[in-house]
Amino acid sequence: MVSTPRYRGRFAPSPTGALHFGSLVAALGSWLAARHAGGEWLVRIEDIDPPREVPGSAASILATLDAFGLSPDRPPVYQSTRQPLYETAFAQLRDADQVFPCWCSRTELAAHGGLHRDGHCVAPPDPTRPPAWRLRTPDLTVRWEDDLQGPQSENLRDVAGDFVIRRVEGLWAYQLACVVDDAEQGISHVVRGADLLDSTARQIHLQHLLGLPTPGYLHLPLVLDAEGRKLSKSAAALPVDAADPMPALRLALDRLGLAVPSRGGTPAALLDEALRGFAPAALRRSSLGASPTL
Repeated sequence: MVSTPRYRGRFAPSPTGALHFGSLVAALGSWLAARHAGGEWLVRIEDIDPPREVPGSAASILATLDAFGLSPDRPPVYQSTRQPLYETAFAQLRDADQVFPCWCSRTELAAHGGLHRDGHCVAPPDPTRPPAWRLRTPDLTVRWEDDLQGPQSENLRDVAGDFVIRRVEGLWAYQLACVVDDAEQGISHVVRGADLLDSTARQIHLQHLLGLPTPGYLHLPLVLDAEGRKLSKSAAALPVDAADPMPALRLALDRLGLAVPSRGGTPAALLDEALRGFAPAALRRSSLGASPTL
């Protein structure tokens, strides 16, 4: 595990398209928090789902971040290059009998509300096809303090059930890869969108099972479209303009609930001015509807 400064944050986009405004807000929030703490800010490309990846997307996202003045302190890392780390973590869980193979179909799970809570597969083994691998989830309530949203608690069995950590196709699930990478990169604080708030209990539980540290968490408000949908899932999720970053950058500060500096004619100058008056406690807590016009 790498040595960690007092604060190390990260932005971890999936390369499924161009950087849209909602992701810009998340990137900006995490960057501001890291810089305010005098820490480092990293970028991790979460490219472990090839069927959803858009060719050229990762390079486009990195170039756009750079155009907005959001450049990481270390070279970006790619999850697709980190398979041995996930294999090692999976082997640790398997050796501890924390995971089990599962051939349950969606139809079979529908009878249980879509969740698997048995701790073992209720379908007969099928040697003709590979299984998914699930984590045995106890009747455990995980509690944590979100640095913006306040006290949180979630019963793992009720909310998540025996969740998948390795998919039928052999692809690693987000929960396992995220936990392994945050620890290996020495991430001390995770600042991300509130759509991932319900992933936090699963990730904290995995950290405990793997003997990994638990970072601090801060979940930013989502940017929603006029119908209340997360912007990345909406037809309104147009990419931000890397050739003209100032309008979107000013609007992103506003969406975070921060005062927008009147000065700053370049992204670097605007960010520097915004950072002078920044405090994490000033961030907006709740999601904001109606998609922006850029």
